[in-house]
Amino acid sequence: MRPSIRHLRHPLLALALLLAVHHPAVAAAAGRPPRPSPARPWVTLCLKLKQTPEHRRLRCDAPSTPLRPQGALRREHLTIDELPIPTGPATPVGITTGPDGALWFAENHAGQIGRVTTSGVFTEYSLPAAGSEPAHLTTGPDGAVWFTEANGNRIGRITTGGVVTEYPLPTAGAYPWGITAGPDGALWFVEQLGNQVGRIDTAGNITEYPLPTAGAYPMRITTGPDGNLWFTQPLSGSIGRITPDGVITGFPVPSSGAMPVDIVTGPDDALWYTDANGKIGKLTVGGGFTEYALPDADTFPWGITSGADGRIWFVEQAAGIVTSSTTEGVIDREPLPTNVAGPFDITGGPDGNVWLTEDYVDQIAVVVL
Repeated sequence: MRPSIRHLRHPLLALALLLAVHHPAVAAAAGRPPRPSPARPWVTLCLKLKQTPEHRRLRCDAPSTPLRPQGALRREHLTIDELPIPTGPATPVGITTGPDGALWFAENHAGQIGRVTTSGVFTEYSLPAAGSEPAHLTTGPDGAVWFTEANGNRIGRITTGGVVTEYPLPTAGAYPWGITAGPDGALWFVEQLGNQVGRIDTAGNITEYPLPTAGAYPMRITTGPDGNLWFTQPLSGSIGRITPDGVITGFPVPSSGAMPVDIVTGPDDALWYTDANGKIGKLTVGGGFTEYALPDADTFPWGITSGADGRIWFVEQAAGIVTSSTTEGVIDREPLPTNVAGPFDITGGPDGNVWLTEDYVDQIAVVVL
């Protein structure tokens, strides 16, 4: 039987087949000119492939000309400082504000949890097992930082003094990714390959809830203003909701081809999310969607957070841009000092500024508000 896109284990690999025709080397091998692509979809594709387990450590080469758009940027630039991580290659992904007033981040490639103070002083803590690939973090109700180990298939806990405890997941190969503190005093997380939402209490007891839709690939999760947990399902094009009792409801994103990635509760008590297909959107707890298209469709919006200034902040990975939006969808875009830095995750800092990870160049950046 001839293989089809549906036979690929990870649907993002199907995207590789669909977009590979844009790559000059592929076109040359086929004896035809490459298709024009002002947004350089090969680099965008590379970024998307990096989100699959098999390609997490893929390094996407910077193009010879900048990816970032030349229009629709801020006229008055914000101050952005970039801080090199001591260990490299680190591949920083998730970032959160810790209970000690510092920023904590996951070094996916280095297998470390990093900490940086608001004055720029770094500390790094190695995880016990090699190849754990820490992904995302959150501050728990017990005053520790909790994190997922995607490849290690564990949930980790680290004290502010650097003591690490790890809890294996019941489901093998679940690939846990997003994690958040829940309204019930537990930590909630999503399993990309396990296709489940998980709950772990501070004593380490784990419960898993299978998703009703197969292959949804849940990515990020947050606590909503209604006391439920909300999570993204990029490969089913929907947002999910789970009650603390485990009842799951799905909300399909209206636009065709939607790929919701990250999610956060906004200052307007709506759930805001990034859509990798060039949009951001918001969802009310009643199920009403509003979508806002970005000026460029191929910049791969990824991490999102709510800022101290009342705006929604997110990153455009393929363009090296950090962007903010009002709750009415009015957007300002700011280029990062390092082109093609690969901004990944973003969070509001304890200093009122916005902090983010730069996946490609092993840096932490701070946007001074």
